[in-house]
Amino acid sequence: QVQLVESGGGLVQAGGSLRLSCVASSGRAFSTYSRAWFRQAPGKEREFVAGMRWITGTTYYGDSVKGRSTISRHVGKNTVYLQVDTLKPEDTAVYYCAARAGYGAVYDDRSYDYWGQGTQVTVSS
Repeated sequence: QVQLVESGGGLVQAGGSLRLSCVASSGRAFSTYSRAWFRQAPGKEREFVAGMRWITGTTYYGDSVKGRSTISRHVGKNTVYLQVDTLKPEDTAVYYCAARAGYGAVYDDRSYDYWGQGTQVTVSS
């Protein structure tokens, strides 16, 4: 079983930045195809934020954060990070990290095998 633990959420003022972390741990060897961040605001569907193909490091971004966010990783720590700058009130959501072992579209939440518990991000205007 793979466990994903997010951290770094909280209350941030509009225009500020945040950096989320997601550490993956497993009792046995775990091969990762991709890691990603999704978010879900109250009353809205879960939305793709950013993702990365683990072996190549190729990154992908959702339209809502493109140009003001960066997904990065520390392979040795099995950790993926999400930095979002110029935060807006509409960025308020629960942010989830996800991991998948098999092939699939990075942006497709239906194909992810493992999910974190989520971390709340609230952006005040």
